[in-house]
Amino acid sequence: MLKKDLGLLILLIVVAGIVAFLNPRFISPINLSNTANLVGLFGLISIGQGFVIITSGIDLSVGSMLALLGVIFIDLLTTYQMNWALAVIVIVLAGTGLGCIHGFLITKLKMQPFIVTLCGLLLYRGIARWYTDDATAGFAFGQSFPSLEWLTTGRVHGVPLTFVVFVLIAIVMGVVLHRSVFGRHLFAVGRNEEAARYSGIKSERVIAATYIILGALSGLSSIYFAMYTRSISPASHGTFYELYAIAAAVLGGCSLRGGEGSVFGIVLGTMLLQVLQNLVNLLGIPSSLNFAVMGAVILIGVLADQQLVKYRNQRAAARARGALATGDKAQAAE
Repeated sequence: MLKKDLGLLILLIVVAGIVAFLNPRFISPINLSNTANLVGLFGLISIGQGFVIITSGIDLSVGSMLALLGVIFIDLLTTYQMNWALAVIVIVLAGTGLGCIHGFLITKLKMQPFIVTLCGLLLYRGIARWYTDDATAGFAFGQSFPSLEWLTTGRVHGVPLTFVVFVLIAIVMGVVLHRSVFGRHLFAVGRNEEAARYSGIKSERVIAATYIILGALSGLSSIYFAMYTRSISPASHGTFYELYAIAAAVLGGCSLRGGEGSVFGIVLGTMLLQVLQNLVNLLGIPSSLNFAVMGAVILIGVLADQQLVKYRNQRAAARARGALATGDKAQAAE
């Protein structure tokens, strides 16, 4: 994974250099700050999606979850006038609860992740529209929450707090994935769930935990998006955000077959995707092509992953043939 991450870092630097050359406004403080803010907003769900993908799963309900939790969060603050800290806890717990439901259906009832989360995509969007009577949810004129607004949309020396929180969570999740027993079990389950189960790993708990993590991060992200947009149209809010998260994770080295990925790679993938979308905006290309960029990124990422696997298999076969030719049975077995 280190080679993948290093290659992605070089690619990010090269692409950023090209964008800066084509339009010097790219390196202006305000543009860099706005780009960092978007990286922070989308990065949380990308990390959660990456954990799910490492288990060879997928979650298509993230965008609809953001819409549902977002309108509920705004309603808690405006209609019920709940303390904002308590409202934040409620929404994060609600996202965690939705993740628990996904994990239960997938691990206990043996349903396919694609089907479970596709149903979630439709259900959450429909409930959000029903909850608001298909109207836009937003804050009343002059309504303000200074502390919450600073924590979600504020900046420190020009650096958005969304990006700071994203980096802190990325560090924590990086330790969990790469420096913990859970992380080792996660990779083992992603590579071969049956073998992991026979080796004593509670694979169902590991898989369910990834959906719970994604649900909690989606709940937190829904708060940031709600405060960023200040209003939510339940019919369109969060549309295709799950594809952004998938694209960032795949671009960051997470294999859709499972068993591969890194948090640092997901961070780089999120940043590269935002730089590419920033390029589209700075060059005056229609914003509708953002979806085309995401589609192309997923396609290129999957093709590159397939070629990498093919190359690895060819090298392994060549080593085995060489070992057999020299009579080194131990090396051939490897």
